[in-house]
Amino acid sequence: MKARHSNLLAGVATLAMLGTAAPAMAQTADDGADTAAAASGSGNEIIVTAQKRAQNIQDVPISMEVVSGQRLDDFNSNDIKAVMNYTPNVFVQSTAGNDVIYIRGFGSPPANFAFDQSVSLYVDGVYAGRSRQAQAPFFDLARVEVLRGPQGALFGKNTAAGAVSVVSAGPTDRFEGKLTANYNFDFKGTDFSGYLSGPLTDTLSARLAMKVLNQQGYIRNLATDHDDPEIKQQLLRLTMKWEPSANFDYTAKVEYANRDVVGGITVSSPLTSAQDPHLTRYLDKSALGDEGTKTKSVMISGTGNIAIGDYTLTSVTGYSWFNANIVNGFDQTIPGGGGAFTNNSVYNSFPERFEQFSQEIRLLSPTGRTFDFIVGAYYDHGKYRLDQLQGFNIADLFGSPYFGRIDSRFNQTSESWSLFGQGTLNLADTFRVIGSLRYSHTSKDADFASRLVYGPFAIRPISSADGSLSEGNVDPSVTVQFDVAPRIMLYATYGRGSKSGGFVSNTLGTTNATFAFKPERSTNYEAGVKSTLFDGKVVANVSVYDTQFKNLQVSVYQPASSSYLTGNAASATSKGIEGSLALYLSPNLDITASGAYQDIKYDDYPGAACLASQPSTCTPATNNLAGYRLAYTSKWTGNVSAHGRVPLGDDLKLDITGVAAGRSKYFDSDNQSPIFGIQKGYVKLDLRVQLSDADERWFLAFVGKNLTNELTTGSAFNLPAPITAVPRAILYLEPPRNLSIEAGFKF
Repeated sequence: MKARHSNLLAGVATLAMLGTAAPAMAQTADDGADTAAAASGSGNEIIVTAQKRAQNIQDVPISMEVVSGQRLDDFNSNDIKAVMNYTPNVFVQSTAGNDVIYIRGFGSPPANFAFDQSVSLYVDGVYAGRSRQAQAPFFDLARVEVLRGPQGALFGKNTAAGAVSVVSAGPTDRFEGKLTANYNFDFKGTDFSGYLSGPLTDTLSARLAMKVLNQQGYIRNLATDHDDPEIKQQLLRLTMKWEPSANFDYTAKVEYANRDVVGGITVSSPLTSAQDPHLTRYLDKSALGDEGTKTKSVMISGTGNIAIGDYTLTSVTGYSWFNANIVNGFDQTIPGGGGAFTNNSVYNSFPERFEQFSQEIRLLSPTGRTFDFIVGAYYDHGKYRLDQLQGFNIADLFGSPYFGRIDSRFNQTSESWSLFGQGTLNLADTFRVIGSLRYSHTSKDADFASRLVYGPFAIRPISSADGSLSEGNVDPSVTVQFDVAPRIMLYATYGRGSKSGGFVSNTLGTTNATFAFKPERSTNYEAGVKSTLFDGKVVANVSVYDTQFKNLQVSVYQPASSSYLTGNAASATSKGIEGSLALYLSPNLDITASGAYQDIKYDDYPGAACLASQPSTCTPATNNLAGYRLAYTSKWTGNVSAHGRVPLGDDLKLDITGVAAGRSKYFDSDNQSPIFGIQKGYVKLDLRVQLSDADERWFLAFVGKNLTNELTTGSAFNLPAPITAVPRAILYLEPPRNLSIEAGFKF
């Protein structure tokens, strides 16, 4: 405990000495597009749309954090992982398959590609349940809202653990533009981004934003003499807003993303000692092609608002499509082997194709009355196809070499609809009760089949399965709010969330008996206080929670069978406290800090895969993990940031922004190995130093990320024999220190 605290406090002290770090909370939210979701703040206010209305975050009875688009731009953020630095109790797991979001310890593991996520991602109001749907959104943003805990009523679609709402920047009332160029010295590459925005006519405005990324990786591949992973990405978004009258507006957005990643992020480490990641690997081209990921995606949305008297009718239409292929291999370098390597390997490929159409309609009443409400309906339809091509090149299996391949295909069609409503009863100016209810119905049809493509025999079982499900879930919530002072609000909430059941998509040997898994449900009890003190110079919030999950959906790796066990854990509970503090010390200096403590355990988990710490006689048939902590969860998470401005005469100014983000140790392997499966606690430091003219029409900046060069891993597993001649741990290595220079101008 002392070591964890000293690590976190060291980072805080270091940053305090720097005297820098602008809080995400210091940014005023403004999406500039959706009138049902847009508002401008004043002073230190942040306007959010967590309850489908524009509200000051201090009036919203939800434990949540907001990360501004400017903050993400300042540190060249390209994906959802950047949000983790600013939001305690949020973790994004890095693997070769999917990046998965966990909130308060709960998320949907990446091994089963067909999982709906327990933490839902919404992009401009459109549900994006798969990570490759959301490549384009992470540039030119207004803000990212992170809502912790079940959000079953107003977000609804699979928000058992929480929701992340991404709001892109919208067209502006006057013509403006920006162009930024960044060169990363460590990744040896460039990042160009920019936008043009303004009115086209009296009633029509537009915004065109783009981003082009070309960077080398941070791990030297000795087999190819290449730095893995090399990333080439092109992103484009066009937003148009039509306002023919004061009573009607419509915003349409089209996003396109093309992302090519050459190489992977796996490195080898011993099984007999703590994680020891190195920045080298050895992996040649496999029979399935070059390791990496290729993804093309399109996301289209349309949001319209029409005033009907004092009421507002809102329509949100969405279409999402992606086509992707992942080719995985695993580093073959043997730790301690003097750089030797083996040809023993397993490699796989996951071609995916997905499309989704969604429609939401909601009616908002005016506020300021005794009773105000939101009612609505939602529908979506999706198709998903996943192929798995799994190859084996094993030098000595049952006394002879083995070279073979097994393919499988998973098809799923899904349809869901829901009805929802939320009402607020204002019993007094300082006291209100909020009730909400959502009914969701989901149906899915799926099939799975595998076959031996070549090889002397099938090294894994050949099987097939098909199934269908039709289920309904009811998610209620009740919140009581009390303003104990003009800018101090207390709240208490009871709420439920749910995530639909589904099917096992890519585990060889799947049969009808193991194909389906049940829906998971969550129940959350939460209480908190939100306060704004000393004329807005201090903003302090704290919340306590108790979140319980039933039928938690899991998928864990079993080294003994080199496969995944997918199904429902019986139950788990997470309890904790979350807090944030923002200090606006002067117009030129502000500091924020946020942190969380979490205690999370399985309440009951019969039939679980055995952990490394359990006796060798353990078998899944008799195993129960009741009382064990969940993997990928830290007891302590936190961050501190500060932002200082220094005028340099009348024409120039210096902006210094620093961020320290850390967490205590956690298991990052499914089997929770106490040897190779622990990521030790860490604090990472980021720094931006910017010189600009007084109006920031031009700027020149230095950006340093992970300045202390903490080598951390997002995931780990045991690569066993006979897949490899020397069993070892495979670690998914996160980026080390990287420094860049950035220049840009606005007009």
